[in-house]
Formats: sequence, structure tokens, C-alpha cells
Amino acid sequence: MAPESTAPPPPAKLPRIVAASLIGTTIEWYDFFLYGSAAALVFNKLFFPDSDPLVGTLLAFVTYAAGFAARPLGALVFGHFGDRLGRKKLLVLSLLLMGSATFAIGLLPTHATIGTAAPVLLTVLRLVQGFALGGEWGGAVLLVSEHGDARRRGFWASWPQTGAPAGQLLATGVLSLLTATLSDDAFVAWGWRIPFLLSGVLVVVGLWIRLSVDESPVFQQALARAEARQGEAAEKLPLVSVLRHHWREVLIAMGARMAENISYYVITAFILVYATTAADVSKQTALNAVLIGSAVHFAVIPAWGALSDRVGRRPVYLFGAAGMGLWIFPFFALVDSGSFGGLVLAVSVGLILNGAMYAPQAAFFAEMFATRVRYSGASIGAQFSSVAAGAPAPLIATALLAKYDSATPIALYVIGAVLLTLVAVGVARETRNRDLADVTADGAPSGRVDTATKAPTA
Repeated sequence: MAPESTAPPPPAKLPRIVAASLIGTTIEWYDFFLYGSAAALVFNKLFFPDSDPLVGTLLAFVTYAAGFAARPLGALVFGHFGDRLGRKKLLVLSLLLMGSATFAIGLLPTHATIGTAAPVLLTVLRLVQGFALGGEWGGAVLLVSEHGDARRRGFWASWPQTGAPAGQLLATGVLSLLTATLSDDAFVAWGWRIPFLLSGVLVVVGLWIRLSVDESPVFQQALARAEARQGEAAEKLPLVSVLRHHWREVLIAMGARMAENISYYVITAFILVYATTAADVSKQTALNAVLIGSAVHFAVIPAWGALSDRVGRRPVYLFGAAGMGLWIFPFFALVDSGSFGGLVLAVSVGLILNGAMYAPQAAFFAEMFATRVRYSGASIGAQFSSVAAGAPAPLIATALLAKYDSATPIALYVIGAVLLTLVAVGVARETRNRDLADVTADGAPSGRVDTATKAPTA
């Protein structure tokens, strides 16, 4: 029989585990966000050249949304095998899939060369990206959460979350450098391929680091218990257990993601369209504003994660959602001003508030589910919501802009998502003190307080 509790890893080991998850998620998000930025800037010209510019951008965002459509499938497949085989193996596979698809996009012929086959191939590769990312997020945050110090789980688990702004920072930085040094003709002709081909180098580095870490001790303990029982619990499909015992938590996770996901893609992807068309801001200026905002986002996420260890996951999450609802109208007003300072302030404050939702999300979702279904539950809750949230967000925002020529309907769209998130997180239970290794007979967490989170007595 496995021991009843798992000691925290040595102090020198946990930072290496965090680094492995962070570098892997950074590369995965770099690949994913690079596509979104390219869709806003050049894919309308390269793969949909016969359309009106705004319609071409809309079609490019359709292929962008296709990646989100594949994320739930990735969550199901990676969650199933991650709960049965372990977190580490699946994280290596997700990195390989994402890197290969991104590198292939950099080699892809355009519409001018192969006609309609070009957007078809582009969509296929985007689906592979989405499938890989659907499995990446859950495994990365769980590897850290299940290794980490329970008293600081929110802080440590927030570091893989910084992979999103780090990836955005890297993707936007590379694109910004290229657009600043190349002419528009050169960038459209060949310069856009460089960031995609760079992914091949990044993946090699990521794999080297990711292969060096150990499997989650909490998962190994739960697997040993299940194998020792040799009964139904050991053989049950994780998906069945999730739907039977954790359907409420899945719905809460999906609702919690709505405001976070929609606001993020409006602020970082759609803004490149809105600022350059409606606000008449240059492409370089918009990219630089997102670049600065992403650096701010990266910096505040660990701080929000640490605060969630002190006051709880729900208060921090609710503050971020409510703040986003109040900020979205000033956000568009600042962008409409056309000034670089206004654009930077709009994006930075928006991403600070987004970080208050995104930072505690990793620990919050991990603490909702039992170990043997945690990869499946957290991934399903996070990725199924992305189909309704992040996937259509730039598409819906662009369509609203084309129809109404105003930011007001887009702001109301974000506020609607905020209301859904406030309800979902409002009805959730606080999870801050939950013992990740504690599993009841039916596979659900009992809600027992983790004694490691209690302050020592004098």
C-alpha cells in the first residue's frame, strides 16, 4: 500500500519542476498565439486574398477558432491517458505535436501557390495545434500542483499560467521585431515564416528540460492504491468518474473561464484588428502595446497566485471578473484615443484584471477534482469552455465591429461573459485548503483540510 500522504519535494527540486512546466507552456502558447497574431496581420492576404480585407480577416479568424474546436478533443484524450499513465508522458507528447504543427505552418505554401488547398492545410495544422494545447494545460498545472508545497500551491501553480503571457510576449516580440526591421512587402512575402520556423528550436530546448523531471508523487500514490485494490476503481474510465461525481465542478470551471478567456482574446488578439482599423493605429504601435501589456501580465500572475493562498481562490477570481466588467468601456475609450500611452494603459490594466482570474485558476481547478480523474476533470472544464469563449471571441468581436462600426456591442459582449463568471465562481466552494492526495471511496475529494496549510502552533 502507498503511504497516506506525500512529502513535499526538496526545495531545490520544485523550482526545476516549475521551470519545466513554465518553459513547456511558454513554447506551447508561443505557437498558439503566434497563429492568432499572424491571422490578424497577414493571413487574410496570404490565404484569403480574394476577400474584402475585413472579411478576409474574419475568415482568418475562422481558422484561428478551429484550433479551439480541437482543444476539447485534446482534453478528453490527454486527460484519459494522463490519469491512467501519468502527467509527464503526455506533456512530452503535447509539446512534440504543437511544435511540429507550428514548424509546418512556417513551410506552408500560400493561396498564390496552391490555391484553395492552402487554407485547408492551414486549418488542419491549426487543429493539431488545438489538440495539443487541449492536453498541455491540464498536465502542466497538475505536475506543479501535485508536487508543490500545499501552503503555497496557488503561487507555485500560477507559474505555468505565466506561460500564456510569456508565449504572447515571445510571439508578439518576434513579430514586432520583424515588422520593425522588414518592409511590409518583405514581411508578407517571407518574413512571417521566421517565427513559425523558430518553434523547431524552442521545442528541442523544451523537450530536454521537460524530460528531466519526475512524475507527480500524488499521482503515483493514487495509482498504487488503485492497483492494490484491483477493483472497479482501478478500471473505471476517468471520464465516467468525472461526469458521475464531478459534473458540478466541470460546469463551475466552464463558467469561470468565460470572462477570463473572452476578455483575454479581445484584449490581445482582436485589439490588433480594432486598433489598426477603427482607431487608425499603426500595426507596429498595436503590437508594441500588446508586448508591454504581456510583460505586465507575466509579472502580476504570481502575485495574484500568492494572494489566493492568503485570502482564497474565489475572492481573487471574483475581483478580477468584476474589475473586467467595469474596465471594458474605458478600455475601448483609451484605444479610440489613438495615443500609444492610452493603448498601453488600456491593455495593461485589462491584463492585470485578467491575471486576477487566470492566476488562481490552476490551483482552483486542480483542487476541485480527485487525483485519478484530475487531469480529465480540469482539462475538460477548462478546454470545453474555450469553444464557447476564446474560440469565437475575436470572430464575434470582428463581426460586431463590421456590423455596428462601434465598440459598444463588443463591450456588452464581454460584460455578458463577466456575469456568467460571477455566477459560476459565486456558487463554487472555496478550495484553498483541500488535500490533493485525499480521495474518498467514490473517487471524489472529501474536502478534508490539508494539515500542511495550517499555521504551526506555538
